[in-house]
Amino acid sequence: MRRGRTPLKRKRLRKTTVKPALVCVILLAMPVRSAVSLHPHRQAHAAPLADDPQVRAALDWFSPNISWVNEQQVRLTEIPAPPFQEGPRGAAVKAFLTEAGLPVQIDKTGNVIGEWRGANEKELVIVAAHLDTVFPPGTDVKVRHEGSRMSAPGISDNGTGLAAILAFARAVQAAGLRPQRTVLFVADVGEEGEGNLRGMRALVESYHSKLKAVVVLDGSGTDHVTTKALASRRLEATISGPGGHSWSDFGMPNPINALVRGSVRFINTKVPVTPRTTFNIGQIEGGTSVNSVPHEARIKVDIRSENEEELTRLESSLRECISAGVRDEMDSARDRSKGKLEWKVELLGSRPGGELAADSPLLSALRAADEYTGNQSRLERSSTDANIPLSMGIDAISIGAGGNGGGAHSLLEWYDPSGRETGLKRALLTILGISGVVQEKSR
Repeated sequence: MRRGRTPLKRKRLRKTTVKPALVCVILLAMPVRSAVSLHPHRQAHAAPLADDPQVRAALDWFSPNISWVNEQQVRLTEIPAPPFQEGPRGAAVKAFLTEAGLPVQIDKTGNVIGEWRGANEKELVIVAAHLDTVFPPGTDVKVRHEGSRMSAPGISDNGTGLAAILAFARAVQAAGLRPQRTVLFVADVGEEGEGNLRGMRALVESYHSKLKAVVVLDGSGTDHVTTKALASRRLEATISGPGGHSWSDFGMPNPINALVRGSVRFINTKVPVTPRTTFNIGQIEGGTSVNSVPHEARIKVDIRSENEEELTRLESSLRECISAGVRDEMDSARDRSKGKLEWKVELLGSRPGGELAADSPLLSALRAADEYTGNQSRLERSSTDANIPLSMGIDAISIGAGGNGGGAHSLLEWYDPSGRETGLKRALLTILGISGVVQEKSR
């Protein structure tokens, strides 16, 4: 039964004959409900928030300060944040949040946490944007400007989300707003690559008993809201052997040969269209020189599916294919006297699935914000920081923070702040809709 609805008592009805003409008269006489009245939660969230002077002041803060928000995005993007090396960027976010007047801490995992204290400190809402990028150390992250467009690795994912966190902290403080539930503005670590969502895992573990909702800001746009967590696993397959010289040891088992054999088998694995299931060999490593038989070779594989059983099937397939590749290479080797090949497949990370309830107050708050800003957004499934709370039954969504971006995870990544203000208003209204606002007379 949907929350907030009381079941109607069944009444025994007497059999009655009603003439068609009378039915028409009755239907024409019935009052017609408007589309808004069919969705009372929209008005219940949007109208009171929009009527609050402090809320209006916070929303009005964005327009004259958009240039400042853009500048902070550039500054943060130009601080490298490779996986497991988010510290310098985190320190910069801490300084910004401190300047905004929030008490700030960095937890043992590396998450930067700014507290916007509410009237109810026993209930929390987390607003999170991840610090890390997919790019390795040494990547040129200098931002290039072409008209209104900014280009740099990580500029959209997730420079956009981080800049929004700073904007919200400034806007609510400038407006003198106070939430009902305490809000934690968080720049978290470990969202990308092999980080395995370690930052969000630590947050949920620390605050689980108080946590009522999580709003994740990831990338640009306002056209979607992630309410379904896409399950995924990241695996590493390694094959090792004795190694040797390309001439004198020709014919001995070669780990790279075995890995290629196994990989070709794996990429021919059939996956279903429904439930949608994907795989990707994202990294290949091995060998020391062109004239050496390598002693080790490895691949890293990402598998994703809307169904956990398909994930398990794909993982099993990878193991079987690598084993078969090793067997084929050993069978074809001319000289097995110098050693044999060993193999293993290890789990680097696992992201659990989950789904937000259709009648969630958080989704209602998002829809109310969409209506107020004149925005339309679709529900989608994706793999984000929201996976962790959703898998544990905690209300969570992931949304873009406005503007437009493209080329994510590539050196050609770009961001255009046109329309950013709508995204910021939409996100802030969603946050306020789920946290609640202390009314002016109570302040």
